[in-house]
Amino acid sequence: MSEASSGHLTLTDQIASLAPVLQPVTFVFCSVLHNAISRDAMAVAVGSFVEDEGLSLILPRTEAVRLGLIFDMTMRQITLMVYSDLDGIGLSATVAGELAEKGIPANIVAAAQHDHIFVPSRQADEALKVLQELQKWAQDQLD
Repeated sequence: MSEASSGHLTLTDQIASLAPVLQPVTFVFCSVLHNAISRDAMAVAVGSFVEDEGLSLILPRTEAVRLGLIFDMTMRQITLMVYSDLDGIGLSATVAGELAEKGIPANIVAAAQHDHIFVPSRQADEALKVLQELQKWAQDQLD
């Protein structure tokens, strides 16, 4: 694989190495007031973010139901197994753009090692296929 002068993989190299994996768990996004946060909710959350209106949590659906939390829709998580630098440029935008072209909403969480894309459950299989096709396209560009 080629690398950019900074030592980071090029965008095409990153896309060629996406290796998207559809996780088996169904997730939901919930918002709770800061003073109503339970330790149980924090213990099972896979992600959280402090907002002015409260704490947003990403939880397995089963746990949100058990805790009596309100949510609007169910999501599936696709993990991009390529290592993505937090200062990388273009990977999230490219992935979101490809999914948007197919009418698939994408909520992207950039973690320290990988990017995780949360898509509506009903469109998860289609989203995975779109990302696999994007990866194949990038691999063909490198050949």
